[in-house]
Amino acid sequence: MTAAAVSEPNPVRKLRTLFISDLHLGSKAARTDYLLDFLRHHEAETIILVGDIVDGWRLKRSWYWPQQCNDVIQKLLRKARKGTRIIYVPGNHDEFLRDFPGMHFGGIEVAQRHVHRGADGRNYLVLHGDEFDVVVRNARVLAYLGDWAYDMAIAVNIGLAAIRRRLGMPYWSFSSWAKLQVKHAVNFIGEFQKVVAEEARRHQAQGVICGHIHHAVIEDIGGIRYINTGDWVESCTAIAEHHDGTMELITWHSLRGSATVAEDASEAGLPVSVPAQQAA
Repeated sequence: MTAAAVSEPNPVRKLRTLFISDLHLGSKAARTDYLLDFLRHHEAETIILVGDIVDGWRLKRSWYWPQQCNDVIQKLLRKARKGTRIIYVPGNHDEFLRDFPGMHFGGIEVAQRHVHRGADGRNYLVLHGDEFDVVVRNARVLAYLGDWAYDMAIAVNIGLAAIRRRLGMPYWSFSSWAKLQVKHAVNFIGEFQKVVAEEARRHQAQGVICGHIHHAVIEDIGGIRYINTGDWVESCTAIAEHHDGTMELITWHSLRGSATVAEDASEAGLPVSVPAQQAA
């Protein structure tokens, strides 16, 4: 483990690659505020969008597209114009884009899958991961019902977050906590990770980077580096590749929360101390 810290009020981190997924733009639960802040503080040579960027399922049910969703899209397009390579690997919620492999939209490339060559020489298979979710593949009605139940948990999340914010308490995800209390969900995550890691092995890759299950982690599974980017609904996480090939899991609401405290203290003339964010 190495450490990365916010050492100044408004740092802009220069990275080789950023991997983000499950933004769910078009959902009321999308944390576009945290995401825009994150994008302002990170620059990368390549950004890989690992699916479920736009939530087509929810937009079909009811249209919801506030200005901040436009701001996120514009921010990404602006980065593309400035020379950042952006690759979009669609997921199940934005599966309509799977009909356009190889196409470019405003400088953003669409790919069914992508093989990322790390700075350390490893090949990483990049995919969203929904193709390994039996419910999504074979029981679409159950998938929609599960999506509705997830919406309910997120609604609870939003209410609790507002209360905790008024009380000066840090961000905490009820929906993420509840999901991990269910034995079947924990078992599903474990099986999902094994199957996805095996898919990387089948493609002679040394690692795999995916999203879909909203469970951010970096770990080795049977000699394969398994990386899940998490999401921007509950955990507000991303994966950063440094120029030496080191992969870091960033939890932005924790890191940025500390930075915000530091900025407020600095403006007030108080001493600043920001805890380090652990990286894998």
